[in-house]
Amino acid sequence: MTEYPDIKLFIAGKWRDGKEGKTLPVIDPATEEEIGRLSVATTPDLDEALASAERGFAVWRDVPAYERYRIMRRAADNLRQRKDDIAWLMTREQGKPLLQSALEVAAGADTVDWFAEEARRTYGQVIPARAPGVSQMTLKLPVGPVAAFTPWNFPVNQIVRKLSAALAAGCSIIIKAPEETPASPAELVRAFIDAGVPEDVVNLVYGVPSDISEYLIPHPVIRKISFTGSTPVGKHLASLAGQHMKRATMELGGHAPVLVFDDADVDKAVATMAAFKIRNAGQVCISPTRFLVQEKVADKFLDGFIASMEKIKIGNGLDKDTDMGPLANDRRIPAIESMITDATSRGANLVSGGERVGNKGYFFQPTVLTDVPTDADIMNNEPFGPVSIVNRFSTYEDAISEANRLPFGLAAYAFTTSGETVQRMGRELESGMLTINHLGLAVPEVPFGGIKDSGYGTEGGSEAIESYLETRFVTALI
Repeated sequence: MTEYPDIKLFIAGKWRDGKEGKTLPVIDPATEEEIGRLSVATTPDLDEALASAERGFAVWRDVPAYERYRIMRRAADNLRQRKDDIAWLMTREQGKPLLQSALEVAAGADTVDWFAEEARRTYGQVIPARAPGVSQMTLKLPVGPVAAFTPWNFPVNQIVRKLSAALAAGCSIIIKAPEETPASPAELVRAFIDAGVPEDVVNLVYGVPSDISEYLIPHPVIRKISFTGSTPVGKHLASLAGQHMKRATMELGGHAPVLVFDDADVDKAVATMAAFKIRNAGQVCISPTRFLVQEKVADKFLDGFIASMEKIKIGNGLDKDTDMGPLANDRRIPAIESMITDATSRGANLVSGGERVGNKGYFFQPTVLTDVPTDADIMNNEPFGPVSIVNRFSTYEDAISEANRLPFGLAAYAFTTSGETVQRMGRELESGMLTINHLGLAVPEVPFGGIKDSGYGTEGGSEAIESYLETRFVTALI
């Protein structure tokens, strides 16, 4: 593609402007230039989207699961065929390197395929009865229209899990997509519409996040919500959903620990974690942040990790040699700078990076801090950027204590060759997801979700579709 388009709402089967004509700019984070305009939904648009979703649910819930499967497989094929164009749009609006954008779209197609297959496997049960002539069964039926709220860091990935699960279950959906990155979500929706999803089943809106969420969640049409974002906002939306007895899936913030033990393959740990740390400039909910390294291998790990960070090529995501693009918006740099300043004022050592790159675009150096005290802001709140904390530990108990200290429990990483340590961590490390000696998270067939303040519910694996289904029990004497 060569041009970034102005982005419309998709409501009741039509791409259109908001009824009140409001728009927002879309900014390229690599250049700080306005590249397009985004239509904004207000209350009249939301009312139309709600009416559309209600109509769409009445149609889509009765479409046989096998036909839903066929339509969704066509949508996955559309995504694969349009991958390069969608990736270009994503890099323009979000900043990540073009290869990462293309991989996100390709992974999104795999997610659609997974849930398409799950549409055919929403099994109920026949339960043995206590009396002759009695039948007992459970039915799995779609819960109803869904409201989904997604962030800007993975514009396709975050939506496609919610959209695919909802459609596979037979639900209609209203997607509140991110204002910073609106074009790639629009193309995701287009892939489904072009595949044959009926016109009222999927609606797409943008606008003021709090206005939209506080209008949609209490509305009687909406039966389930799914939110990905920060813990404070997630708690507020979960509370609002609870007041109205709405089902909710919450994928919230994290502060992922990485435990590197004395017996680990240190070179592998460095290579694996350095590459993963700079993915999407560290703007990943499962990004490794707190590196806890046992004393005997701490120096080797730190030297290797710093060397890897200092080799990273920073630049425009459209440049083929770029390893790490800009941060997504102008709010991220001051937030990261504040955390670094706070940490060093409390005794932490800034051993690499720590500065903005250039004076145009939201570029920031990969940064490494060591010996960071636990009262530093960055040790307690997710940096959501290319900043790594490397602290030493002496015993297994010390490492687990620090890993579990925070209220978050989304993702964790570890490197060890000890089978005993692997077994203990599986039981004792408080995290919804733990991957040891490799990167094994976020593929469609495995669970994706957190515990504690990192949320509840899962958006991957065989359990993910369950929150979009109701279990109904039917018994009869025949």
